[in-house]
Amino acid sequence: MEIKVDDLTGTEVADLVGEHLHNMTLNSPPESIHALNLDQLQRPDITFWSAWEGKDLLGCGALKELEGQHGEIKSMRTSAFHLRKGVASQILQHIIDVAKQRGYHRLSLETGSMDAFEPARRLYTSFGFEYCQPFSDYIEDSNSVFMTMDL
Repeated sequence: MEIKVDDLTGTEVADLVGEHLHNMTLNSPPESIHALNLDQLQRPDITFWSAWEGKDLLGCGALKELEGQHGEIKSMRTSAFHLRKGVASQILQHIIDVAKQRGYHRLSLETGSMDAFEPARRLYTSFGFEYCQPFSDYIEDSNSVFMTMDL
């Protein structure tokens, strides 16, 4: 698997981000959707990666700088064709490694509280993330859970 910084201009990546956004609408009310669209993911405070095996897009993930020593994981998504192959684990590890290289002291995320998000919560917990209070601009929301880890 090759994980590389992506400029979000490729059709495959646009489709995967679109699938991610659509899936959020199926599982969360609009006011609780915090997923970013293509334009938002291209902001300078966000680094976006795509994971490939040859010409097959496996998944993606992003890291948003919240402040000098705190980052947020965004847009973690595995292609429906590559679920349960360890793609998300490898992307998550890559993001954690980059956050450490940047000197971040903390890495946080928001994900859904519904059953559909249970696999994601299990993944994050397995990497050492713990549940926490809302961070940054988030507010308490029964449809969201917030997780963080010290690096």
